[in-house]
Amino acid sequence: MTTSSPAMGYDLQRAISPNRLVGLWRMMTGYRIKYITATISLGIAAVAKTLTYMLLRYFVDNYFVSQTASISLTLIAIGFVLLALTESGFTFLSGTLAAQTAEGIARRLRNYIFDHIQKLPFTYHDENQTGELIQRSTSDVDAVRRFYADQAIGIGRIILLFAINFAALLNLNVRLAFISIVILPLIVAVSLFFFRRVSKAYESYQEQEATLSTTLQENLTGVRVVKAFARQQYEINKFEQNNWEKYLRGKRLLKMHSLFWPISDTLCGLQMLIGYLTGALMAINGEITVGTYLAYAGLIVWIIFPMRNLGRIIVQLSTGMVSYSRVMEIIKQTREPLDEGSYTPQTEPQGHIRFENVGFTYADAETPVLQDITFEARPGQVIALLGSTGSGKTTLVNLLPRFYEYTAGHIFLDGIELNRYPRRYLRQQIGIVEQEPFLFSRSIRENIAYGVTHAVTDAEIEQAARAAAIHEGILSFPDGYHTLVGEKGVTLSGGQKQRVAIARTLLKNPRILILDDSTSAVDTETEAEIRQALQNLMNNRTTFIIAHRIQSIMNADLILVLDHGRIVQSGQHADLVSRPGIYRDIYEIQTRIEVELEKEISSVN
Repeated sequence: MTTSSPAMGYDLQRAISPNRLVGLWRMMTGYRIKYITATISLGIAAVAKTLTYMLLRYFVDNYFVSQTASISLTLIAIGFVLLALTESGFTFLSGTLAAQTAEGIARRLRNYIFDHIQKLPFTYHDENQTGELIQRSTSDVDAVRRFYADQAIGIGRIILLFAINFAALLNLNVRLAFISIVILPLIVAVSLFFFRRVSKAYESYQEQEATLSTTLQENLTGVRVVKAFARQQYEINKFEQNNWEKYLRGKRLLKMHSLFWPISDTLCGLQMLIGYLTGALMAINGEITVGTYLAYAGLIVWIIFPMRNLGRIIVQLSTGMVSYSRVMEIIKQTREPLDEGSYTPQTEPQGHIRFENVGFTYADAETPVLQDITFEARPGQVIALLGSTGSGKTTLVNLLPRFYEYTAGHIFLDGIELNRYPRRYLRQQIGIVEQEPFLFSRSIRENIAYGVTHAVTDAEIEQAARAAAIHEGILSFPDGYHTLVGEKGVTLSGGQKQRVAIARTLLKNPRILILDDSTSAVDTETEAEIRQALQNLMNNRTTFIIAHRIQSIMNADLILVLDHGRIVQSGQHADLVSRPGIYRDIYEIQTRIEVELEKEISSVN
């Protein structure tokens, strides 16, 4: 199984672990030294902060109380400056290294997820919504980035600050040191209590945000349909309903945070009050010096501060860990093995295809989509597929490039079982024009050249465009072949989009051609032009045509009529139209409609 791309440099499949902290640690491969250096820098900054208070203690006790100082004021002043510079310098270094680590991991994670999604099988995309995948590839990845940039390094900072300052407090006075942490277990317990609840609330919030993203994505993609049917208010209501649910879940999440902060602040404030009161009484009674009390008053802040932020970090950790799990749900999916196959031919296929009792059933379905499909397509022949919607036509041709694996029977290409060919090889040799053509937000030239990996000339692109009867249409645009098309080709008409898609497939020059109802959005005259142009290009190329118009498939070498996943009729047009059955019924209906249409046009004229 291919699990990584050379461009990624690291296989994030290794980061999958039932223990999320272990997985997050594995994800740091390649950045651990930098991150550990960031943590050490924090430790040095914390030591500098603590030494500042210890120097303050020395300064007060030996200059203001006993006046027995052995170090000059100048040296003490220099000491304060050097400690401040050390603290700020290493704090900056730590933040920089942590940010570089977080951004590097996030960049690698985004690249890997995109690479991984590209190589997941069709079945995965059939079962998952686009908005959900976008949410996990953006918002959840950003939550993981924040985990490394703030939360994980924050845990290290808290532990170091607590350990170093507690050790300093022990040096000042053991009794004061232990009084300063009496409420620590309670703060940790409260933090863990909220951690579990925030984790669930955040996961619920992210799921609803993904639902909202899907709603928005579908609406923007289908904006023409929405406007055509005047369903704006329906879409607005649908969005408001999903947005309201997101608001409620966000409110629940914020309520958890709003409850946590007052409780933790109260506990921390109570701890500081106890510490200050105890320290003041001890100083009044002469148990500690004034310098010791001033140093203690500063150090206890850096004991309480980690306590308070420990709760905050623990609560926020839930977001990073939940997002890690959501991202890993994508990464742990098995990729489609593009190069796996026991037979790799060194030449192009001849295009001899044979189906023997082929059947196909989706993984989550009980009823087969295809049953007992048997026919033969010889090199250069045109095979037409006709049938009602849902009869299995598109599924049948999707078996050829191994978008799906047939679950029964055998398919042979040039005498070799189809599943012995690598998927990459098959898809390089098969050209497909989808029923709903997709164009990218690029120039027409780039869209036509999209299917080939080698450099192509303008003459080759124009030749393909002429064959698809779109060349003259392209030249009518101000920028010609350099005209930019909108998202999904929205600036082109339906017929223009399909002809550009046909030109893209023809430029690829595949040995096997699949036209999935590719002339459904063009008028009769344009369809005739495309059909005439394709005749020469179909020579020596096995072609599968899916169509609803009898006129589009009348000249096919073999016509297969499908009904509920089975071939109910097969033969050529003259044979099929001469005997009763679905084919003749469709032919008669379409003929009658055309005759009536001609009469109406004649009467108008």
